[in-house]
Amino acid sequence: MNKKLQAHSAIFLANTIFGLGVPVTKLLLDEWVTPMGYMASRSLGACIVFWAIAAFLPKEKVERKDLITILFGGLLGFVVSQTLTAWSLDYTSPVYFSLIATLTPVAVMLCAALTIGEKITPMKSLGVLLGIAGAVLMVLMSQSMGSGKNDLIGIVLAILSVLTWAIYLIITRNVASKYSPVTQMKYVFLISAIVTVPIAWPELSANALYTPAWGWDGVAEMAFIVIGATALGFFLIPFAMKYLQATTVSIYTNLQPVIASFVAILLGQDVITWDKPVAGALVLISAYIVTVVTEKKNS
Repeated sequence: MNKKLQAHSAIFLANTIFGLGVPVTKLLLDEWVTPMGYMASRSLGACIVFWAIAAFLPKEKVERKDLITILFGGLLGFVVSQTLTAWSLDYTSPVYFSLIATLTPVAVMLCAALTIGEKITPMKSLGVLLGIAGAVLMVLMSQSMGSGKNDLIGIVLAILSVLTWAIYLIITRNVASKYSPVTQMKYVFLISAIVTVPIAWPELSANALYTPAWGWDGVAEMAFIVIGATALGFFLIPFAMKYLQATTVSIYTNLQPVIASFVAILLGQDVITWDKPVAGALVLISAYIVTVVTEKKNS
């Protein structure tokens, strides 16, 4: 198998795992853990995995200022963003969440324009408007057709999660090219565990996964999130980026809402209503315009 085929396989597998991670997280939150219990489990588990892997790799020296950026990025991009994600999935369905998450390229572009003055072209503006239209449709229809316990709150939290993640990507983009993913992630999850475990500790008794009522299905779901949706995903994406163009990689991210929605509906976590395909089409076209069409015009 040549390197390009391996890269396509890697990026396909990564986005399949990320897509599956959304309904699996919903299962965990509904049956086994609180949002903070989920965050502490994921942080501590991923921290152990990455530090164990790093022990077998050449040690990489990190400059102090870069370490501060990585640690701050960990707090913002994982602790804050993923806590918002967990809370969002506690309130709304995986379908609505995954559709909002597809707007990440649009959020990155808007944040880059506000923070570092990146120019927004007319084509990018069209992409933003389509993305906003999709989000507004979800917000309006969730009031009458949503299946979550409070879809409006869940969608707002999802938007905040995406914006926080976008800011993290901008802040850490220079550091990300200097160090290996393992070096970065071992510090990201170290600071995440240090912050989330003490917060979640008092409420562990409310997490069925950590009581005598635990079950192997809950353990398997958490193992999938820690090992698959966290550790493995962070290995596959950088590998694929070495051999594929960014536009190609961005196209594969559109798999996530399709897989997440299909599995969520299959599991009975959501139902198909007319607004979801329409909103999905709007946000996917929006992401395509921002990440692919505009890059082709600039190349």
